[in-house]
Formats: sequence, C-alpha cells, structure tokens
Amino acid sequence: MRWLTPFTTLPRDSRDTLFLLAVIAWVVLPQVGNLPVWCALTTAGVLGWRGWLAWKSRPLPSRWWLAVLLGMALAATLATHKTLLGRDAGVTLIVVLLALKTLELRARRDAFVVFFLGFFTMLSNFFFSQSLLTAIAMLVALLGLLTALVNAHMPVENKAPLREAARIAGGMALLGAPIMAVLFVLFPRMAPLWGVPSDAMAGRSGLSNQMQVGTMASLALDDGIAMRVKFDGPPPAQRDLYFRGPVLSLFDGRTWQPRYNDFSRTGASDLQVSGPPLKYQVTLEPNNRPWLLALDATPQAPALPDGLSAVMTPDLQWLASRPTTDLLRYQAQSYSQFRYGPQRANLSLQSFVELPAGFNPRTLQLAADMRRAQPGADTAALVQTVLTRLRTGGYAYTLDPGLYGRDTADEFWFDRKEGFCEHIASSFVILMRALDIPARVVTGYQGGELNGVDGFWVVRQSDAHAWAEVWTAGQGWTRVDPTGAVSPGRVGSFTRLQAPRGAIANTLATVSPDTARRLRAAWDAVNNGWNQWVLNYSQSKQLNLLKNIGFDSPEWEDLGKVLAALLVLASLGGAAWAQWERRQHDPWLRLLDQARRKLAKVGITVPASAAPRQMAALVPDQPALRDWLLQMESLRYAPHSPGSLAALRRAFKRLVWPR
Repeated sequence: MRWLTPFTTLPRDSRDTLFLLAVIAWVVLPQVGNLPVWCALTTAGVLGWRGWLAWKSRPLPSRWWLAVLLGMALAATLATHKTLLGRDAGVTLIVVLLALKTLELRARRDAFVVFFLGFFTMLSNFFFSQSLLTAIAMLVALLGLLTALVNAHMPVENKAPLREAARIAGGMALLGAPIMAVLFVLFPRMAPLWGVPSDAMAGRSGLSNQMQVGTMASLALDDGIAMRVKFDGPPPAQRDLYFRGPVLSLFDGRTWQPRYNDFSRTGASDLQVSGPPLKYQVTLEPNNRPWLLALDATPQAPALPDGLSAVMTPDLQWLASRPTTDLLRYQAQSYSQFRYGPQRANLSLQSFVELPAGFNPRTLQLAADMRRAQPGADTAALVQTVLTRLRTGGYAYTLDPGLYGRDTADEFWFDRKEGFCEHIASSFVILMRALDIPARVVTGYQGGELNGVDGFWVVRQSDAHAWAEVWTAGQGWTRVDPTGAVSPGRVGSFTRLQAPRGAIANTLATVSPDTARRLRAAWDAVNNGWNQWVLNYSQSKQLNLLKNIGFDSPEWEDLGKVLAALLVLASLGGAAWAQWERRQHDPWLRLLDQARRKLAKVGITVPASAAPRQMAALVPDQPALRDWLLQMESLRYAPHSPGSLAALRRAFKRLVWPR
C-alpha cells in the first residue's frame, strides 16, 4: 500500500514507537467520555507530540519537562476530583501517567513500564462498561499490547518484525484462550472479591421516580435496551404487555410523584388473581433504581439472585433491596386476570382525588359540565365519555408537542390537543380527579419487540409509557390507557414514534428496511448472549454446572477442587508438550537424527554430537549418502546455500542405505 511507504521506510525504533503510540491511543479512546476534558486533551497532545518526535527522529524532552507536566497533572486531578484516590481519580491518573511515560522511552525498561501501564489502563475500561463492544475493543487492544511486547524482545537487526510479532502474539493469545475459559467457568465467584465496582453503571437510568409533564418524551428518543424478556410459553397479547414501574399519586400542578417517596411503605394490596399464570424471565439492564419491572399483576416476589430481596408496595410495584447497578436477571410469575384495591369507598381513596388549588381552571369547568350533562353517571360511563372525547376531538399523539406552560391539562384539552403519553395520561387523571373519581398515573414500559433470532422480547427505553388507573366501586383499581384512544397503534401493536436516525442508519432503513431489521435483531441476539452467558454468569450457574457433572450438593470449595484438578492435568499436558516440542524444535536436527538412526540399524555407530561431515566419513563407499550429508552441512553453515530442507527431505527418502 502506497500510504504505508513512509512508515515502512522509517528506522526500526521510530516504527515501533509509532505502533505503540497507536495502541495506547486505542486503549484510551473508549475512556474519553469518562475522563475530564483536560485529561483527554493532555493525553492526545502528549501522544501527538511523542509521535512527531518519533517521526522526525528528534530527541526526547528533558526530565525537567516531565516533572513539570507530572506536577500539573497531579494538581489538576486533585482539583477535579478533590482526591487522588477512588475510581475516577485513579483512572484519570493512570491515563495521564501512561501518556507522560511515553516521553521517556529511552530504554527497554521504559518500554516495559509503558506496556504494563497499558494493560492496567485497558482493564480500567471495564470499570465503566462491560458491554460486548467494549470487550471487542479491549481484545484488539490486548493483541496490540502483546504484539508490542513481543516486538520489544525481537532482535534489533530484524527490519520488519511487526508482522512476525503479531503472529506470535496471536498464537500466544490462542494458546492462553483455553486457560482463560476454564478460569472464567470455574474460578469461584465470591462476593465482594468478584465483580466490578458497584458504581460502574451509576448514572444510567430510564424511568424516574417522578414525572414532570414534558420530560418523558426524551426516553422515546433513546433506543437503548431497558430489559429483555423470555417467556416460558406463548407470550401474552401485545395489549397486555404492561411492565409496571413507579406509580405516581401526588401532584403539585407540574410534577407527579409517588405517594411514598422513601418506598418504606409496604403492605397488603388486596390483590386477587385468577386464571393460568404467565412465567417468564427478565434480564434488567442497569438503571441505578430499586424497582423490579414486572407484568401486571405479580403476586409473588420475583426470584432474585442471592443477596437480594424484594418487597411489594400497596400499589403493586416491586422494589429490590438495593438499586440495580449491574445486569440483573430474575424469574417472575404474573397473572393477566387480577383485581386489587378496596372494593368500597373509604378515606384512603381521598388522596387520589386531590388537586392543587389554582391550576387548570378550564379542566375543572369541563368536569363540572360533564357532571351536569350526565347526572348520576357512574365511573365507567364518565371514563367512556372522556375516552370518546380523546378519540373524536382531534387529539394527536406526538413526540414534539411544544413546551407546555403552567396549566398543562388546560393546554392539552383546549389549546394544543397533542402530546406524548405523559401529557395524555396526566391530563386524563387530572380530569378524572376533577370528576371526583380516584385516579393516578402509572409509569413503566408497554410492548416490546420479538427478536426472531434468540426468541427474547426486547423492551427499549423508547417503549417507556404512562397510563392511568381509576378506582371503581366493586372492582378496585382498573387500568385505563388514554393514549390508546388517541393513537390505537401505540397500544397493541409495534407502532412507535420514531426518533431521528443517523445518516447511515436512515439510508439503510430507507434502502433495505428488512436488512436493517435483521442486522439489528442479530446484534441484539449476540449482545443478549453476551449478557446472559458472560456478564450474568454467577456462582449459582457455576454450582449448577457442577451438579450436571455429578456433584450432589456442590459448594464453592468444590469449584476450587475441580479447578485445581484441571490445572494439574493442564500442567502435566504442558510438560509433555514441552518435552515433545523440545525434540521437534529444530527440523534440521530432526532430519539429521533420522539419518543417524538409519545408520545405527545397519551397525554403524554414530556419536550424538557428530556433525554431518563426520558422519559422511563413516560411509566412504556410499557416495550418494556422503553427498547428501555434505549438503546438509552446507545448508546449515554455508552463508548462501542453494539447497532447501524440503528438497533434502525428498532426497532422504530416495537414499540407498548400506546393508
């Protein structure tokens, strides 16, 4: 390739340095979003400066420069993080130190320090993300660092060692892969020693424990995955896929909040279920929230990993004993036919008809008009009246309804007549309360998409939804989804408002939508496999593996025994391989040894240390054999021998040996 010509003509030292700098840049690149801006810019500047020095064969800066830069980096780290300890400060420091160390690459010892700092920096990427993409990027980084390490041990006179070094590094990685796999499967996972820091996924969230009208629409622009669901049998109808999240009952005119902000209140919800249960498995993405998303209604606590417990609030929301900061998989059992809540009116329902004074006067008047138009109408009739207004009144479902003002319900019902599900649900509940009907907002996820590759239902952040619950005498709390009246396609099908795509995704979706869907499904399936079998490989899975191979009641000590036994077997196998490899190491010596054994069979004793010329002297009456032995010696020791070992092997098979 012509563009590589300037690189290949550089001195060996410059080429090796530029390659190492490229590997370091690759290692640091995924961290850019997690580093302070000054750290990312400093690292890029130092690596660029060092690359320019290598390209121009210029001398390295003095140690005074390094001391000044190091002092500035320490001061900036302390000013940014208020400490030099902890994850964030530690990662910032190791990245800066790695970059600065490249400015004193004067000896092999300095290169080794850079290599191992690179390995530490590579591992620090997993403090922030354990995704499949991160793993692939770090595998490339590992091969690059191994190549640089092997290259540093190769002779200086070797003019083009990078390809050979990469081949050796790849071979080393392949040889180490079985050991890595065994250690991954059998190394005992004992908390808290196993795993990444619990704040690795901090800051990632989907739903919130409060809903300010106009903010949930941002989730529809997020195509990230919220959870994956695997049903044991046929899945329920799409219209029944309501995954319950926070239930919001308190309203201050702008923001909806849970009735119990500290989630400390749990108790009976008068839940009654009927019909066959629906069993399924949920793989919940980290969200830094305590809630466990489950279908309505789930009477029994989801089966959680050891160390976690769950409680249910009176409004049917399940909460874990701690926030979900790592991938969490649990089993749940739900019933699509259920009834809950008080069957008769009581004082506890009074809080569900409260509205802040001075807000939404036109909505209050609308409620009064409805009451006058339908005197004595029950809750069901009034709900149908409001849903009919939504269906026939020119209301629209949109991601961009504009900025709502102080009286959100008034603007929705009379002015804008368009909104996202949160606008519709909030305005519906406000009108219900104005009609003196207990009502509240429920948030969660509705729907999902079946991945035909692995059979999992993928629920994305864009499936975030808000609906309503109204209380009816004799029935308790009943789900009402007013968005379905405005846009029936949002509930009961795969219709979603589409967020703006990038240029490549938009082109692919336009040219070949089927190809885009297949590629997305395949990637989701691969990523789900990574989550299920790697990130979610827990001690319980390890113990189940031991059960499958014959252990009755396995403990983690049994894992250690199996691992030790495999390591002993691997060591014995490695020793046998090394012994065989030692004998097979030099093909020239192997061929010469075959000739020695042939002569021994006819009674000609040849010392083990005899050279080919000495062996030729022992068979003076065999000119062909003598010539072959002399060619062997020439091939080994002559500076420009015309022969080849392959040709000598072929000639060896045609030789006539003395009898």
